[in-house]
Amino acid sequence: MLEVQGLNAWYDESHVLHGLDFEVREGEVVTLLGRNGAGKSTTLKSIMGLVPRREGSIKFRGEELVNARPDIVGRRGIGFCPENRGIFAGLSVTENLLLPPIVAPGGMTIDEIHTLFPNLKERARSPGTKLSGGEQQMLAIARILRTGAKLLLLDEPTEGLAPVIVQQIGLMIAEIKRRGFTVLLVEQNFRFASKLADRHYVIELGQVVDMIPNHELGARMGELQKRLGV
Repeated sequence: MLEVQGLNAWYDESHVLHGLDFEVREGEVVTLLGRNGAGKSTTLKSIMGLVPRREGSIKFRGEELVNARPDIVGRRGIGFCPENRGIFAGLSVTENLLLPPIVAPGGMTIDEIHTLFPNLKERARSPGTKLSGGEQQMLAIARILRTGAKLLLLDEPTEGLAPVIVQQIGLMIAEIKRRGFTVLLVEQNFRFASKLADRHYVIELGQVVDMIPNHELGARMGELQKRLGV
């Protein structure tokens, strides 16, 4: 579904990604693991066209997107949930859900979203400013699911959340995978990621240095902990 080859990215004169290579197959959950500053979030932003200078190849279902604008990338069926969640504070939960356009058939209805996220049904009329961090994260993901996007880029979805909310987010990701969505997940909490992902790419200094299938994770945990500085 997604094939990234030789991806370089810059912020002004700062060269952040150095020839990144990885792929995501349809229906997978794939994680990008690495220390802070390794280039994980920049990778997601580069895919979305949010980094001004990129070189290399980003193919989504065979179509080259490395030079595409963010609106074009979104309309091709890629949804991005940033670390800050991007909730519109002055809009209600329902208004936030309805704001993005439908980009493809097959998105979830509001009723399906309420079934998957009961908290959002209860808070339907609440403004974004009144939501907890966990509810904001649920809303940010749910908003993408309604659009029909089939590839979700999730940047640190468990950051700063209580363990019980982290568990709910994990169950939600497992459910959307079951429904046929594909997820590229940036996550510091690799124990959380290990319960969901099919494969893990380890990034150091803007390069992929390893790929670990999930079934090998237990045997390679010591190696991974050294790489991540845990």
